[in-house]
Amino acid sequence: MAKTIGFFGTGNMGKAMIRGLVETKNYQPENIWIYDVYQPAMTALKEELNVSAATDPKELIQNSQMIIFAVKPYVLPNLLTELKPTLSKEKIIVSIAAGVTIETIENALSTSHKIIRAMPNTPALVGEGMAAFCRNQQITDDETELVAAVFNSFGKCEVVEEKLMSAVVSLSGSGPAYVYIFIEALADAAVLEGMSRNQAYKFAAQTVLGSAQMVLETGKHPGELKDMVTSPAGTTIAAVKSLEDHHFRSAVMNAVQAAAIRDKEM
Repeated sequence: MAKTIGFFGTGNMGKAMIRGLVETKNYQPENIWIYDVYQPAMTALKEELNVSAATDPKELIQNSQMIIFAVKPYVLPNLLTELKPTLSKEKIIVSIAAGVTIETIENALSTSHKIIRAMPNTPALVGEGMAAFCRNQQITDDETELVAAVFNSFGKCEVVEEKLMSAVVSLSGSGPAYVYIFIEALADAAVLEGMSRNQAYKFAAQTVLGSAQMVLETGKHPGELKDMVTSPAGTTIAAVKSLEDHHFRSAVMNAVQAAAIRDKEM
């Protein structure tokens, strides 16, 4: 595990990762450095989690073995160019900016810098994140393990080829939003049937959670698990037919594809 880690940016994703690291106790809060141009956000996070707040980017970089840039994609290239004089080639640079390629980062810094392109997701906040990353040629196997340890500390992580990063962004990166819409829709239907709103959300969320856990723990194909629930002429197969009539699978696939296309445009 890297001894110190820095976060440039404390927006939703940055906060989720920082809170995940603090919650799992893999880092002491004082070894997590943060910096944000929006000072109130940084101050609030420092007070909440007792992490170390840098007064400027130089202090963040000096005190961090690994620096995670959790900023908007359009901000990152120019920001890295500005910070290049202070970013030594020994630092591990991690970008979680969607759509920003390793080549773009190398153009801003150099091909000699250690660069990781990653995509986590917000369930990191509750220790159930799903992340993927790719690396440039300067990252060693040992350093790959260091980065994986960070992301595994608040969920699961996979190393992928860079050509798959748009698929990662559109599936796990944006995926929580799709799932929240699905949970909300399930709950709305239960409310329509007379269930209370709070109870409906609990039933819907636990059903999604349990179903996902079944996929992960049994190793069975989702279609096989679906078949286990769909009795002949029963309620579930009637519901499945309704979903198919309304192009449910196609709608989900189109949503993921739309996100991937947008990622490639960024």
